[in-house]
Amino acid sequence: MAEEISKQQDKLDIDPLGMNIVNRIAPDSKINGEVSYNGGLLVQGDLSGSGQITGRLIIWHGSQIRGHFRVLGDLYVFGRVGSVGESASETVIECYGTAFIASTASTTGTIVAQRLRLYEGADLQGPFKTIKNMHALPELDQTA
Repeated sequence: MAEEISKQQDKLDIDPLGMNIVNRIAPDSKINGEVSYNGGLLVQGDLSGSGQITGRLIIWHGSQIRGHFRVLGDLYVFGRVGSVGESASETVIECYGTAFIASTASTTGTIVAQRLRLYEGADLQGPFKTIKNMHALPELDQTA
C-alpha cells in the first residue's frame, strides 16, 4: 500500500494597495542615488544607490535593487537583490522587520533582518544576518 504524502505549499500574497504602499518605481524605470521613501515602496524597475524606506519594501518579479538600504518595516523579495558577480558587501539591505524571500527571488547581496521567512525554491546566495530584538527587556537598575 503506497502512502500518499501531501505537500504543503507556503503561499505569499501581496496587495500593495491593501498594504498602504504609496510609492512605486515603475517597470523599465531606473533610479540611482540617495533616496528616502515614507509609506513603503514597490520596486518594479531597478533601484540602486542608498537610502531609507519607512514602511514595507517590495522588490517585484523582474526588478532589481543594488546598494545600501534600511527598511523600517518588512521586506518582500520576488526579484533580485544584488548583481551577479558582485561581492555580498556591495548590496546590503537592513530590514527592521521580517524578510520574506519568495520562490522567485535571487539574492547575492547581504540581508540583515530581525526575522527571515524563506520559501522553497528561493535562491539565497548572499549571507543573512540577524538583528537583535530592538524591544528587548530593559536592564535592571543595579544601584537600588
